[in-house]
Amino acid sequence: MSLIVQKFGGTSVADADRLRNVARIITETYKKGNSVVAVLSAQGDTTDDLIEKAKEINPRASKREMDMLLSTGEQISISLCAMCIESMGFQAISLTGWQAGMLTNSSYSSARIKRIRTERIQKELDKNKIVLVAGFQGINKYDDITTLGRGGSDTSAVALAAALHADLCQIYTDVDGVYTADPRYVKGARKLEEITFDEMLELASLGAQVLHNRSVEMAKRYNVNMEVLSSFSGNPGTKVKEVVKTMEKTHVSGVAKDKNVARLALVGLADQPGIAFKIFSLLAKYNINVDIILQSIGRDESKDISFTVARGDAEEAKRIMEENKEAIGFQRVELNDRIAKISIVGAGMANNAGVACKMFEALFSAGININMISTSEIKVSVLVDEREAERAVQAVHDRFFSEFGSNA
Repeated sequence: MSLIVQKFGGTSVADADRLRNVARIITETYKKGNSVVAVLSAQGDTTDDLIEKAKEINPRASKREMDMLLSTGEQISISLCAMCIESMGFQAISLTGWQAGMLTNSSYSSARIKRIRTERIQKELDKNKIVLVAGFQGINKYDDITTLGRGGSDTSAVALAAALHADLCQIYTDVDGVYTADPRYVKGARKLEEITFDEMLELASLGAQVLHNRSVEMAKRYNVNMEVLSSFSGNPGTKVKEVVKTMEKTHVSGVAKDKNVARLALVGLADQPGIAFKIFSLLAKYNINVDIILQSIGRDESKDISFTVARGDAEEAKRIMEENKEAIGFQRVELNDRIAKISIVGAGMANNAGVACKMFEALFSAGININMISTSEIKVSVLVDEREAERAVQAVHDRFFSEFGSNA
């Protein structure tokens, strides 16, 4: 008998019919002799609706109270699903994050899981019950409800799978698995049978919305056996694992787009040691994450440094730089928040020459200008004009997956 953790997203449980479908998937897994722990998100747009309700009352509500409010969405899902499973003749129990032993730190709205006390879940499994756990939430040392932030239910599921030593963690979404690009916007996108943790982590960090990067990080750390599949089609999904069969052959596994990007440029910096430290230690002090960094070659005793941040942090980053202009020593700061990051990811890129060249060729052929470039062993990212983002993804995807066949 296997222990399987299943996670169902908001679209999968959006209404009564979809909840019944989820209950059917869970009970079918249970009937095969497996123990099942299912993690559910809030139904459809429930979380967004709750946020709007809060704004009507207090636009500047505390994060603690927002966590108290937003956690109710998942509780509705698990209780309704438990009722549905019981109506089908099976034993089920719904547990909130704190009842399931999900202990977090005290960072309201973006809490991190510290550990999980699995005793309650294990006790219910020993009674042959199907256990339904509210995703996205936990409890801190003050006995306050906390939420895990964006993608929190994915993280809840993987954490439970790791803590319970589950045989499999299935992430059910509204797509059949992980694709070479977003199939909703890119013609010819193909579903992958399997992908490495490292590739999935890069794709998740670079804008692919199938899995949240925190959940992939945790799965890699604890070697959780994962599968991404659809709750609607019943088709086999994509396995996410440490090593894949085709890794040696793989050049590029996917193309991702991220519009949540802004670029800042500090012009006319002194060409002397310690400047970069001054800039990025200031940003780190305010918890602003920096991605791509480009420093020009010093000329006439000055240089420029450009870097990217999340679009929501751009204005604050600019303000911090301007307030410390004299201490850092630069002429002006320029902000461009109308850009997008296009990335290719592949575990085999490091040992295959010319992969980046093919990407640049595709963008050149499409008449798309590159603003900045960043590379690592398994990715190449470029910044382009936001208006060109969709064309850029399609052109790059065609170059690697359509024109000359996969991984040409």
